[in-house]
Amino acid sequence: MISSAFVKHTPKCIAGGHKSILRTFSATSFLKQEDGYTHFGSKTVPKFEKEKLVGNVFSSVASKYDVMNDVMSLGIHRCWKDHFINKLDAGKRPTSVEPLHFIDVAGGSGDIAFGLLDHAEHKFHDTESTMHIVDINADMLKEGEKRAMEQNKYHNDPRVNFLVQNGESLDEIESNSKDIYTISFGIRNFTNVEAGLAAAYRVLKPGGIFYCLEFSKIENQLMDLMYQQWSKVLPVMGSIIANDYDSYQYLVESIEKFPDQETFKNMIEQAGFKSAGYESLTGGVCAIHWGVKV
Repeated sequence: MISSAFVKHTPKCIAGGHKSILRTFSATSFLKQEDGYTHFGSKTVPKFEKEKLVGNVFSSVASKYDVMNDVMSLGIHRCWKDHFINKLDAGKRPTSVEPLHFIDVAGGSGDIAFGLLDHAEHKFHDTESTMHIVDINADMLKEGEKRAMEQNKYHNDPRVNFLVQNGESLDEIESNSKDIYTISFGIRNFTNVEAGLAAAYRVLKPGGIFYCLEFSKIENQLMDLMYQQWSKVLPVMGSIIANDYDSYQYLVESIEKFPDQETFKNMIEQAGFKSAGYESLTGGVCAIHWGVKV
């Protein structure tokens, strides 16, 4: 179903690895927040407000989502996503009887979901596996549907289902129904990440894969310093390109608040997943995390 032990070659543009974390993260600030409150970027807000606030951010950036990612990563996000898909190497093998059932959470734009299905078709001639594209934000899902129409593929495809869902509950997704759960640059926006991990564990079949791409903590002090300086410019770039300073400011702050690689790995394990691991990309600017439901 997936490549053994995730040992595929890593392109130079995203090379990282399991190096020691030079800039550590305080788990207390992320995991032990006051009852009823959570972070929204650098702000502390009531938990019931965060979902709406995050929704406003992504409604604001939905039509320029690819531009936003290009600005925030200097275009390298395309390389990261290609590696993410190739490393997973998912698709129904010719000798398999049953198709795979994917769920891509916070995947409204469709780029990861369509990339996974394309990979399965091109490498394994798999045109049977199914995909639930789930996002809490209807505007983001509309962008995914628009992408499908423009590509003239996966639009009105019975294998592909767009669904508005809160990733922390996935209440319309049956338990033990999915083979692969993917989430790309989305889990840091959850109000309750632990609830999101628990939902992922619930919907996966035994043997299913949790597979996550997210901004992380840079492992080189000089590179980290350079990135911090670039982060100060990002909201200004957002204002110029998208006329939206505040959304880009939140996105920068949300990256700072997210746990480092080891802390998030531990959270995945605490949710019940086994064989948890990660690969840092571009020196830790982001990381791929995985775990297996047994």
